Amino acid sequence: MGLNKDLFELIEEKRLKASKSHKKIAEFISEHYEKAAYLTAAKLGECVGVSESTVVRFACELGFDGYPSFLRAFNEAARNKLTAVQRIEVSLDRLKDGEVLSKVLHNDIEHIRHTIEATADEDFNSAVDSIINAKNIYIMGIRSSAALASFMGYYFKLMLPNVVIVRTGSRSELYEQLMRISEDDLLIGISFPRYSKQTVNALAYARSRNADTLAITDSKDSPIAENAHNVLLAKSDMVSFVDSLVAPMSLINAIIVAVSIKNYEEVSRNFRKLEEIWEEYDVYEKNGDSSRGV
Repeated sequence: MGLNKDLFELIEEKRLKASKSHKKIAEFISEHYEKAAYLTAAKLGECVGVSESTVVRFACELGFDGYPSFLRAFNEAARNKLTAVQRIEVSLDRLKDGEVLSKVLHNDIEHIRHTIEATADEDFNSAVDSIINAKNIYIMGIRSSAALASFMGYYFKLMLPNVVIVRTGSRSELYEQLMRISEDDLLIGISFPRYSKQTVNALAYARSRNADTLAITDSKDSPIAENAHNVLLAKSDMVSFVDSLVAPMSLINAIIVAVSIKNYEEVSRNFRKLEEIWEEYDVYEKNGDSSRGV
C-alpha cells in the first residue's frame, strides 16, 4: 500500500469517483477517521446507512483482500493523525463500559502476540549483529519513546563501550551530538505514533553519513523505517492520551538479552567489575540488613 498517507489519498479518490453508497462510506471515513478506525464492517455500515456487504466491497475495491486487512491498514494510518483530544475521545468510547484494568492488560497481551508474529527471526538477528559490530551506538527516542531509549541505553552502557543516548533540544543540538557518526557506527531510532520528526531527520542524517541504522517502530510504513537498514516491528496502541509501549519494551528486552548472550565474555567481565563497584560503594540494599538506608 505504500506510505500511510497514500491510503487517505486512495479514499479521497474513491470519494470523488465512487457510486453513491461507496461515496458515503468514503466521506464518513475521511471526516470521522478517529471513530472509523475502530468500527467493524457492520457498525460502519450502520453509521453510514449501507449494508455490511457494501462496506466489505468498498474495502476490496481499494485493493484489500477483505475488511479486516483494510481496517488494520487504516487503523495504522489514522493513529498518527489523532490529536491528544481525539485520543481521549476514542478511548472513552472504547473503555466506557468499565473493566479498564482487564481491557488494557488484555490489549497489551494481544500487542505482544502481534509483535511475535510481525518480527522475523532473521530481522531480529541482523539487528543484534549490527549492535554488536558497531564501534559507537547512538540511541534516540523522543517524547514517550524517550523512556524506551533510556531503558535500552542504561543496559547497553553497562554491557558495551561507546553508547550514547541522544538528548533532544534544539535542532542544532541534535546534529551536534551526531556530527561524528560514521560508517562504523549505528543509530537506533525509536518512534511510535505520533511519529517524531526529529527521529525521522536523525535517521536520514545518519544514513547520509553511511552509518548503520536500526528503526524500532510499529509498521514498515512508519516514516522512520524509510532510512533504516534494519526495521524491527512492535505493536503499540493508545490508552487515552497515553501510549501503550508494553510490546516495544518486551522487544527491547529481547534485544538486550540477545546481545548479552552473543557477547557473553565481554558482558560477563563488565558485570564482574560492576559487582565489585556496587559492593564497594554499597549501592544495593542487602537482604536482612534493615539498618542500612537506600
